Amino acid sequence: MADPILSLSNITKVYNLGLPAEVTVLHDIDLEIEKGEFVAIMGPSGSGKSTLLNIIGLLDRPTSGTLMINGQDTSGLQDAELTHLRGHKIGFVFQYHYLISAFTALENVMMPMLVDHGFQTQSAEKRAMELIGRVGLTSVAYNQSNNMSGGQQQRVAIARGLAMNPDILLADEPTGNLDSENAKSIFDLMREVNQSSRMSILLITHNLDLAQQCDRIIRVVDGRIKNDA
Repeated sequence: MADPILSLSNITKVYNLGLPAEVTVLHDIDLEIEKGEFVAIMGPSGSGKSTLLNIIGLLDRPTSGTLMINGQDTSGLQDAELTHLRGHKIGFVFQYHYLISAFTALENVMMPMLVDHGFQTQSAEKRAMELIGRVGLTSVAYNQSNNMSGGQQQRVAIARGLAMNPDILLADEPTGNLDSENAKSIFDLMREVNQSSRMSILLITHNLDLAQQCDRIIRVVDGRIKNDA
């Protein structure tokens, strides 16, 4: 694999290190993701999938091993540097949308840009409106998020995840709370984003039908990669 966007080498995660309650959640994970790949991560509850995603998303640090993002070794980065890298290179979509209920759809999508201070309010609003249109919600852009359907809220969450134009989108069970029709719609939207922008997407899912439509399926069992095809 040439020039992967993401590379993990011997990643291990241990909680309560050195204590009687010490537990190893991830064991020597080796993984590479190419730019533009759409990868499904599957495994039983408690297998380490979310811990793996948190480490890739720089929300948690590995106990040992090396994580490279777009060729940059993250091992020696300070917290502020990790925050900057995460904010510009990685987007997130979770099972629960985590929208600010009192904000409109447009305001929720604007938030990452305004927090970063890299966008003036006018340019952030323009980009947010473009993303709202991309996810098919122009007509409800000024609706408060708590007045939207579950499927609409998740589309807003995807638009927010795309706000900083990340290289990698991490999606942790984004269709888990949706019915089958909305789940397919959200998956199709992520696939369209993946194909049109060559954004790498890692999708944690228990839905085998959706996983089989991805480029690869990585199966995690007991903190180890058991299958990658």
